[in-house]
Amino acid sequence: MKDLPDTGTKTTNEQLAAPQSLEPARESVPVVKPRVVIVGAGFGGLNAARALHDAPVEVTVIDRNNHHLFQPLLYQVATGVLSPAEISAPIRSVLSKQKNAEVLMGEVTGVDTQAQRVLLHDDQSVPYDYLILATGSRDSYFGHNDWAQSAPGLKSIVQATSIRRKILLAFEMAERETDPEKRKALLTFVLVGAGPTGVEMAGAIAGLAHKTLVSDFRHIKTEQARIVLVEALPRILMAFDERLAKKAQTALNRLGVEVRTNSPVEAIDCDGAVIAGERIPAKTVIWTAGVAASPAGEWLGAETDRGGRVKVGSDVSVQGHPNIFVIGDTASFTQDGKPLPGVAQVAIQQGQHVASVIADRVAGKPHPEAFRYVDKGNMATVGRYYSIVSIGKFRTAGLLGWVMWLFLHLMFLIGFRNRLVVGFQWLVYLTTFQRGARLITSGDEIHYQ
Repeated sequence: MKDLPDTGTKTTNEQLAAPQSLEPARESVPVVKPRVVIVGAGFGGLNAARALHDAPVEVTVIDRNNHHLFQPLLYQVATGVLSPAEISAPIRSVLSKQKNAEVLMGEVTGVDTQAQRVLLHDDQSVPYDYLILATGSRDSYFGHNDWAQSAPGLKSIVQATSIRRKILLAFEMAERETDPEKRKALLTFVLVGAGPTGVEMAGAIAGLAHKTLVSDFRHIKTEQARIVLVEALPRILMAFDERLAKKAQTALNRLGVEVRTNSPVEAIDCDGAVIAGERIPAKTVIWTAGVAASPAGEWLGAETDRGGRVKVGSDVSVQGHPNIFVIGDTASFTQDGKPLPGVAQVAIQQGQHVASVIADRVAGKPHPEAFRYVDKGNMATVGRYYSIVSIGKFRTAGLLGWVMWLFLHLMFLIGFRNRLVVGFQWLVYLTTFQRGARLITSGDEIHYQ
């Protein structure tokens, strides 16, 4: 196995605090800084890296992609409102001015906790003194992984552009189809899972079919497209209180979305889905339901919960490995008797906390404060001009909520250019219903089976 240069990896005992009483090094001997390796450049990993900008450490960020992705707006890529570049930013560009940080593009396959090395897919390894695993989550089909081929999830740009292609092709094929039943199946869109992603995606597809495309076709009426949002639980948006969830469902109904609760999915194939015993013919089924943690728990041989998330301590470190931290969707952290949700704000706050812990340890300072998540609220948008917002005791639904949603999403986008372009694209869409990214970018799916 090839090793990347070891810049001075220390043993576990040596790394936890800076030496207190060593003679000053001679001028000819360079000072070796502890190496912090961060796996994953999502919300948690990137915030941890940036928070270490003034710490006397060398930061290495490893990601299998070369870009940071703003996942909350991924559904707008999938429905043609935005282009992928508008919600992403090159990781190297984000960290270009941080002199103590470097970026490696590669896929991590494991962690050697004894040798303190991160293992990469090409038989190389990266040494670490401190390790932060911010590897996110993946789609979970609850033991039915064969459904993935017919019902793609929405976790990456590749998936988003694939779904966009699938949706737009459905309308194109329906324009040419002469059989009424086949045309109906082409114009039926089923979304499995009514959390925020499913609700936002359903509203966006409804807007595309019932507004944007209405005058573009000659042989079909796109406003007759059927959008079905299914949920196995008694109501949608379980993360919100029931009153707000009901308002969101009413808004979906106004958009023409058919909402089915208490309706578990029983089967999915290329011709549709079986929902609560009923077969729904549909050429487009999208998975917006469960997620599972990354394999970080397997890499570490650590204790995990039923979802595969690594159980971490009060400082977000792994039991038995005080120099290894797991944050975000991959971590199982219990606060006030409840596990924290897998949302961006948890990852961001955990990343910042871990960075402060590492900085204090390197400086030889104690860090007695345990991590505590501050809930900054939940938001979900339903089509144009309507969002539900829950922040502490504050609740609102409608235009005010939508303005808040708009402002906060623009604020958290990385890069001034992205904020400017996304703001302009939204202005065009909100005033004209036109979507500038309605592109079918591949010719390998020109026929439905």
